[in-house]
Amino acid sequence: MPTRTVHIPTADGRADAFAAYPDQGDQHPGVLMYPDGFGIRPVIRELARELAGHGYYVLVPNVFHRHGPAPVVELPAYIGAEARPAVFADLMPLIEAHTAARVLSDADAYLGFLADRPEVGPGPVAVTGYCIGGLYAMRTAAAHPGRVAAVAAFHGPVGAAGPGLFAGLTAQVHLGHAASDLTPEALGELNRALDVAGVSHTSEIYPGTVHGFTMSDTDAFSASGLERHWDRLLPLLGRTLPTPPTTS
Repeated sequence: MPTRTVHIPTADGRADAFAAYPDQGDQHPGVLMYPDGFGIRPVIRELARELAGHGYYVLVPNVFHRHGPAPVVELPAYIGAEARPAVFADLMPLIEAHTAARVLSDADAYLGFLADRPEVGPGPVAVTGYCIGGLYAMRTAAAHPGRVAAVAAFHGPVGAAGPGLFAGLTAQVHLGHAASDLTPEALGELNRALDVAGVSHTSEIYPGTVHGFTMSDTDAFSASGLERHWDRLLPLLGRTLPTPPTTS
């Protein structure tokens, strides 16, 4: 499977990104994948390769490119409880500096890059994201209703942004929440806000999970949670994007 580091011109310089796509077929539907706050690293590359294996061109941007190429923050191979305080001390200033305006400015560049890639076919794209990347994914989809057909966010703080985030969303939405991130009552409020906004969605708590459950290099990892994530994500893309060429 072809994988490579690509560089995307943005309003604030070049953003590095990881791209993965099948080696069969000329063109593939595009998926913009926002990583969690820890950024591009082996587990994220593996998620991108797994998704690409189903027939998609997957682009994973270094969202903190203004501070340097990935990895912007030095990470241990396994981000356990003992390592997290030091890692977050380095990460939080970057997350706080990545404002909604910066997210949307960069999203324009990322989607423009996908539109120009010869490996990406015509038609709509999907956006997915993990943790804070889930919020970035939702912001991107809301800002590009004619371009983004599907958006999925996993253990992302989308509810914290308020119902205004859902205004203008035309993409089909899946939200996979960690059981530790919100109560059933909070889930009900969030889903009612999606209903009021007229958003086509599925939104559910993944049983027995904690925040970060898709990431196998952390203490939060849940194999069943990751499997459920694929069980929700792949059908969503299959319903909303052009049919990928055969990759076998």
